Amino acid sequence: MRAGLPEPHKYEPTLPGPVFAAHYHLPGDPTGPYTYGRDENPTWTHLERAIGELESPGDPAQTVVFASGMAAISAVALSQLRAGDAVVFPDDGYQALPLLHEQLTAYGVEVRTAPTGGDAQRKVLAGAKLLWIETPSNPGLDVCDIRALVREAHSGGALVAVDNTLATPLGQRPLALGADFSVASDTKGMTGHGDVLLGHVSTGDPALATAVRRWRKVVGAIPGPMEAWLAHRSLATLQLRHDRQCATALTLAHALRERPEVSGVRYPGLPDDPSHAVASRQMRRYGSVVSFTLPDREQAERFLDGLRLVDDATSFGGVRSTAERRGRWGGDAVPEGFVRFSVGAEDPEDLVADVLRSLDALGFTGNGAAD
Repeated sequence: MRAGLPEPHKYEPTLPGPVFAAHYHLPGDPTGPYTYGRDENPTWTHLERAIGELESPGDPAQTVVFASGMAAISAVALSQLRAGDAVVFPDDGYQALPLLHEQLTAYGVEVRTAPTGGDAQRKVLAGAKLLWIETPSNPGLDVCDIRALVREAHSGGALVAVDNTLATPLGQRPLALGADFSVASDTKGMTGHGDVLLGHVSTGDPALATAVRRWRKVVGAIPGPMEAWLAHRSLATLQLRHDRQCATALTLAHALRERPEVSGVRYPGLPDDPSHAVASRQMRRYGSVVSFTLPDREQAERFLDGLRLVDDATSFGGVRSTAERRGRWGGDAVPEGFVRFSVGAEDPEDLVADVLRSLDALGFTGNGAAD
């Protein structure tokens, strides 16, 4: 709750307000920490220190914050890859990755893909410059062994970046597992209120941090000071939010498993989930997202329409539960009735009751058929 806060000074706020500045008073040689608003900002500094402490307690990581998660993802890839290099992406990850795939290919970078599950990416890793991992994957919730993939990648000279958006640093610490970069869309669980677009890159290597920071300066993908301040404020409740959401997600997953109209329930915290064994070795919390499948598009949309406490929205990780039929976007290899459900901080009994009531309204019998 105190990560990144400055030393206390009498009569000053615990968390200083946002600094709105395009330029700073700069007499003489520009040798201080703040010279121009596109380069640095005191509000970013506090937030970056806070996230660095969360990503790597005891030995804080160097962190660079961005205007969005996609800006953070792009900064890692485009600061490290050159024409002729090869990169390995998951083929079941965040939907924006195909956009980056297309752009990297245009720049002469070879892009290889493989599924997250079963550590399948290691099969196409030979000769790559960068391995991009997303675990748990979004939206399928498959998990790969970060330690094993890092060993394999590093032995071949590749860097490893882990998209840690779904887990957050409270659920999983990729840098402690050997990764070179931990990347996240802080729009999701880190800020948790659905009102801020933000992303970050953390690394223990100063040279890599310098390259990422330089990329931010070149493309100007900087966060606003108000967004950075709101994000830092929100970190104070991260553990409270995340613990509640993860506990309720497990309760919901168990309840969904008992329903005849529901199939394919995935949550890494379920003891018999295909991802549980690996997840339990590297995750401290299993996240707030549950996925499952209803019989078809119509049933999924009726279910979503019937929910009272849950917004039909495309983000996840917020204090208000959201759910959506992922097939509406295209691009994800999921059935038409596939639902990604982000569990919020509502009363667990109320939320589960709302879900079960909406399922009841579909009119399915015990044998899985509709009345």
